[in-house]
Amino acid sequence: NAAWNLTDRQNEYLCLKNVKLQVRYRRGSSRFRAANSWQPVKIESRADDSSPHGALRTLRVDLKPDPNGLRCTIDFTLPEGYPFLLWKISLENLGAQPLDIERLEMLRVEPRSGGAIFNTPLRNPAFFSNGWQSWSYAGVYGATDRFHCTRLGPLRAPSDVNPGTPRPWRAGHFASDMFAVLGDRISRLTLVTGFLSQQQHFGSLETRINGSHPTLRMWANGDRARLDPGAQIETDWAYLQFIPIDHPDPLGVYLDAVSRQHSLYHSSILSNNPPVGWCSWYQFSSEQYTGTITPANLENNLLAMHQLQSRLPLDIFQIDDGYQAQVGDWAEFSPDFPDGIAPLADKSLSLGLTPGLWLAPFIVHPKSKLATRHPEWLLRGKFGRPVNAGFLWNTFATALDLTHPEALAYAVETVRRAAHDWNFQYLKLDFLYAAALPGRYRDPTRTRAQVLRSGLEALRQAAGEATFLLGCGCPLGSAIGLVDAMRIGPDTHRTWYPNYRGIETLLRREASFPSAYYACHNAITRSAMHRRWWINDPDCLLLRETTSLSEAEVQTVATVIAMCGGSLFVSDDLPNLPSERLRVAQALLPLIGRAPQVLEWFDLETPSRLRLDLENASGAWHLLAFINWDDQPQEITVNLREFGLDPQQSFFAREFWSQKSHRMQRGKLLRDRLPPHGSLLLAVRPLIQNQPQYLGSDLHISQGLEVSGWKVTPRRVEIKLERPGDAEGHIFLSLPSPPKKALLSGEECRWQFNREGVYQFSLKFHQKALLRIHR
Repeated sequence: NAAWNLTDRQNEYLCLKNVKLQVRYRRGSSRFRAANSWQPVKIESRADDSSPHGALRTLRVDLKPDPNGLRCTIDFTLPEGYPFLLWKISLENLGAQPLDIERLEMLRVEPRSGGAIFNTPLRNPAFFSNGWQSWSYAGVYGATDRFHCTRLGPLRAPSDVNPGTPRPWRAGHFASDMFAVLGDRISRLTLVTGFLSQQQHFGSLETRINGSHPTLRMWANGDRARLDPGAQIETDWAYLQFIPIDHPDPLGVYLDAVSRQHSLYHSSILSNNPPVGWCSWYQFSSEQYTGTITPANLENNLLAMHQLQSRLPLDIFQIDDGYQAQVGDWAEFSPDFPDGIAPLADKSLSLGLTPGLWLAPFIVHPKSKLATRHPEWLLRGKFGRPVNAGFLWNTFATALDLTHPEALAYAVETVRRAAHDWNFQYLKLDFLYAAALPGRYRDPTRTRAQVLRSGLEALRQAAGEATFLLGCGCPLGSAIGLVDAMRIGPDTHRTWYPNYRGIETLLRREASFPSAYYACHNAITRSAMHRRWWINDPDCLLLRETTSLSEAEVQTVATVIAMCGGSLFVSDDLPNLPSERLRVAQALLPLIGRAPQVLEWFDLETPSRLRLDLENASGAWHLLAFINWDDQPQEITVNLREFGLDPQQSFFAREFWSQKSHRMQRGKLLRDRLPPHGSLLLAVRPLIQNQPQYLGSDLHISQGLEVSGWKVTPRRVEIKLERPGDAEGHIFLSLPSPPKKALLSGEECRWQFNREGVYQFSLKFHQKALLRIHR
């Protein structure tokens, strides 16, 4: 009956029944469907050992060509070493006329036609949705929720939404890009399905979960790309796996499979350290901010960055938007930059810093010289007008048609010049979605995903492997393996919620609009991608006191950036940054660099509990974060069971931001009051009786990674400490008896008794120190 089933041998409730496939296409103005009938059919089984996923067992379904000569082949594959299913559809045009491929439906499960997901009704269904590109919302929905979909129409939709993915508006009706998770919050059963890559097509998913038996569809967008006689095309591999919601790393098997598919474990991308630096955008480049980008402003911050190396050792000096004559005219400069920007790159290098530059090589301002001189390079829509790339720079921007060889060559030369002629070793490539907008491409045989992928490959080659590439505003799947880092959320902002010129209420649910909240949200919900597909970029930490962010909100943004492991950039006027705010960024260095366990990823819209398990010479400890996303103060109770810890065990907990200490005896819970959008960051260690124990510090946000050596003898405790640059603060130890003397690198060290055997030591050193405590 042209359907397939999948069953989990170990759990009878995990199954898919009566799954349908279908190919939709056009011949001229007529529409047709294929692969919805499998008679007659040829089925063969074979083994394959050449896959990046190891040995495979494949079942090939070879369908007879339809009346138009379209031949469909479906490969179902089970890796022997991994618990997931892969499948793909291949098409070949054996007819005499070209065919326009609209949609390759990989999976369709509908209860009304006998389909089923799980062998039991769902009592509290939920759906995790992944947005199309960097700024698009990623998060979980319940049956009564509504999909985050922009209300700003042509102002935002071209940038934020894959045109092949639905934009539902009814409660319980949702969509996703590349992958999604469908499951039940009561039974804790889930199904993750999606694609291993987006090199051939952009993949879309759709579900309705407002009933006990949800529907699910997944397809590859054909974009009406022309399939000429004799031509072939195949989808990226589709993926399906059953996972337990409460697994410590629930998406790990899928994310690792994507990484293997792109050969990332043999790439230098995952071995890079997360970058740290300064960016001009939020202080000088944006029209929403008070500063003006000029060579003098940039040089002042460059010099301040160099002078602050002993306190805040940032590496990358990144120039953002505003230096160029116009977006699209990348070889010409604003009148404020008569000498261009290469001198700033040379100055950065002379100071031992890495020069970075913002570019948007695929998007075009309609008033640029490029648009006037080369209108044939522009991507055009249905009526021959340049496509709408969204309302940007106070106008509707447009895009290059990268299937035009000269347009692609221009984008490539833009990147090559910046990397090799101007010596910028870090490139932030923005608005990359513009290469994948729907339009009439010069080469009509290519899908939007193919156009974007080949464009990104050309930029990667032009930049060279030594140049660090950050993707931004980029459809995620097409950039895997090509960028070193990826923005995984919208721009941050000087306000907590989206705000444009004082307008906030109408923008509250504009999840891709700049805001500190949605930047934090996506940093958490996409944190598992870090060091699997790239280095995550959560956007900048704004430290200055002149934003609308409260001190608690600044601390929460810092907590999310630190806990989620990605890069760290500040974007303030460094010469005027107060010392106490500078210390916030200082405490994040060196970066922890690891993704956390997100404990409520499938249960809450924005998860509030994060956990990192850390270990070094001082022992093992847990870094726990609890965030109050409410707009009101919240009385919270920290239940260790909710963080996956044994509540019957005794722990010592230190809170980083307040520097409060707590003994958490068996059955005793920690209670505290958090301000709106505030966070609690705890270093929790099991209590060790009658032995010296490191309890935490205010030197580093981890409260432990500053320890590089720990040695206990009957007469003394020796602690080696390491911090980048100058360090000044306190460490806290539990000691069975008072110290007789304490020496820091041979000098007397002050200490004081706090309570219950806890001692505080005051330290000041440069980079490294040895603390000897005589007992």
